[in-house]
Amino acid sequence: MDKKRVTKILDLLEAEYPDAGCALHHQNPFELLVATVLSAQTTDKSVNQVTPELFQAYPDARALAETEPGEVEKYIRRIGMYKTKSKNIVALARKLCDEYGGQVPNDYDALVSLPGVGRKTANVVQSVAFGVQRIAVDTHVFRVSNRIGLVREKNVLDTEKALMRTIPENRWTDTHHCLIFHGRNCCTARKPHCEECCIAALCEQNL
Repeated sequence: MDKKRVTKILDLLEAEYPDAGCALHHQNPFELLVATVLSAQTTDKSVNQVTPELFQAYPDARALAETEPGEVEKYIRRIGMYKTKSKNIVALARKLCDEYGGQVPNDYDALVSLPGVGRKTANVVQSVAFGVQRIAVDTHVFRVSNRIGLVREKNVLDTEKALMRTIPENRWTDTHHCLIFHGRNCCTARKPHCEECCIAALCEQNL
């Protein structure tokens, strides 16, 4: 896709979603990290329903590190894979305490070394918590970016790399959030609302 068309798409999406941002409720990098790990294959809305009580019980890495996964399960039982996620967030809290003084590191390699943290989570934390330009490819970003023709890739990793080549670095984070909002509100998986789409005239599906 040529640069002028890419720029126009990004401009229109940012105008359509001026408040696009992280939908996970959090007060600090630790809460964001935990919430993002919990959001795997689960909606942000579901995560936001369980984290208030979770963070009240375990307000920091040290508090979470001192408990057991079985105790955490009762707080997040309503979300998918809660047993595995309970083990992961306790383990990552312990590693934060053992290796990083209980603080969330602003380093990609350090982040992905934590239990339950993959590329997407690391990118979200670096972007939202530390202001680093990143593109985290979730199901919405993957679907929308390939459907409209920003990129043409078959998997998440290749999509991330292609978007980084296609989109100016200073727009990575904003584009990531706008694509998520567009995927939730308009370019949905089963039945996209093309008649309401702000970028319909530039979408590959209509060319």
